[in-house]
Amino acid sequence: MRQLHGAAGIEQPPQSGHAVPAYPTQVHLHPVQKGAVAVLSALGALIKPARGDLVAVVGETFGDTAVRNMAGRMRASATGRQILADRPRVTDAAVGHCWDLPPHTFGGAYASFMGQRGFHADDRPVVRLVEDEELAYVITRAREVHDFWHVLFDCHTNVFGELALKALEFVQTGLPMAGMAVAGAQFKLSPQDRQLLWKTYLPWAAQAGLRSADLMCLYYEQHLQEDLQELRARWRITPAPQPPAHLLLRQNANKQ
Repeated sequence: MRQLHGAAGIEQPPQSGHAVPAYPTQVHLHPVQKGAVAVLSALGALIKPARGDLVAVVGETFGDTAVRNMAGRMRASATGRQILADRPRVTDAAVGHCWDLPPHTFGGAYASFMGQRGFHADDRPVVRLVEDEELAYVITRAREVHDFWHVLFDCHTNVFGELALKALEFVQTGLPMAGMAVAGAQFKLSPQDRQLLWKTYLPWAAQAGLRSADLMCLYYEQHLQEDLQELRARWRITPAPQPPAHLLLRQNANKQ
């Protein structure tokens, strides 16, 4: 479910003399333009939830209240304030040392997760449509630590696993795009798998999301060398139930 590049095909217009971007990737849109982009992206994301670029734009155009709440919680937390001050980025260069860490560590498990799937930390879409520079960073942070959440909660990357993690993300962050992803993509599941999602995985997501530490206030980069199981216990992480065998077989087939 990873769309690696772009943001709904938006091209940055020439900057006028009075429209100075708050950060390098910002795109200035007239409110009417922004509204049109928001509606079209939301419709597109519901129809094609695998389009990560559309889902990203929904987060930037509909998620203002949720992002402000996330930023407020970060400012109220000592670790969150440190993250906002340091502005760490999860890039290929920043996490490259994880491939040298033992497999039982958080970083070693992350390297295994990324390597097995051919994922790259640099692949996340950049933020373009958020006006406030700090809020743009908060959204960037949420996108870039998503794969850390996969590892911590042991969620697979097939449609089923992504939906389970998106539901947990919605509980944690309140971002509308996370809820929309679950609402739209659930119909790509068979009726049997959809029933399992609602009876097992969504209740898990609600319970695990409420129980765990605030995921936006964790300085993951400072704990990559630590034991994964110890971190899960410290951060009150409840791993996801293991998918049924047929979903695991389908995921393994997709890797080949």
